[in-house]
Amino acid sequence: MSLTIQKSYREDHSGVGTLYLVATPIGNLEDMTFRAIRTLKEVSMIAAEDTRQTRKLLTHFEVATRLVSYHEHNKGASGPELVRLLLEGQSIALVSDAGLPAISDPGYDLVRMAVEEGVPVVPIPGANAALSALIASGLPTERFAFVGFLPREKKDQTKLLESLQHVQDTLLFYESPHRVEKSLLRMAEVWGAERRVCLARELTKRFEEFVRGTIAECLEHLGQNPPQGEYCIIAEGASDAAVQIAADGWWEAKSLGEHVAHYEDRGIDRKEALKLVATDRGLSKRDVYNALLER
Repeated sequence: MSLTIQKSYREDHSGVGTLYLVATPIGNLEDMTFRAIRTLKEVSMIAAEDTRQTRKLLTHFEVATRLVSYHEHNKGASGPELVRLLLEGQSIALVSDAGLPAISDPGYDLVRMAVEEGVPVVPIPGANAALSALIASGLPTERFAFVGFLPREKKDQTKLLESLQHVQDTLLFYESPHRVEKSLLRMAEVWGAERRVCLARELTKRFEEFVRGTIAECLEHLGQNPPQGEYCIIAEGASDAAVQIAADGWWEAKSLGEHVAHYEDRGIDRKEALKLVATDRGLSKRDVYNALLER
């Protein structure tokens, strides 16, 4: 992408419309901003991820603007058409079901196309689930990385979590109620069950809840309290010691048995120790297990 400079305070854009990225409430309707309501009333149309859900919001705030559909399954056709209308001078507001558009939804594709065509893109800030969960999690907020939803396939989940194993930033995930336990189990397998996390659910709603503890403790809680509502998982980053151990490559002079024993001496069970050794050495857990059997 070549260098571009957008000064949104300038009203004259040579007849081109503006794409507004409008944040909507993540639960509590009182989190809707005055600016967001005004923008939705003034634009030519509103592009929504789920028109049925957005219609309820518009009705509540007495917004009569035309509503069109823009989502993952129709973005290939809808996106270029929206950009054409923007180039003709119509201004459009993009909204998601809840929170900031273009976060874990197809809004990014529309923003990219608009930018490439020289269409001004203006954010209208508001609620965001991941950041709301982060600031209340009790985990470090100096540096953080948004990951979003884990892949659906187990091998892809493991690969992604392994790539994050030694990241020291606090990590932000989204998860559905029927997958949150499996995701935590996968994190425990890759990172160890003692990694601290915060489970935030139903943010800004009546049954808002924060569960803070180790992955093992949170899994125990979910076992006794079946998951309900959408979750944010906030996970602490890797410790300085863990990163240093990985960087030192201390195991290179150790046998596989000594390497496994190193982790077991620190209270880690055999299964998890094998997993850590495999990650350290770039092997599969099965390869490590078979090598130990042969020896």
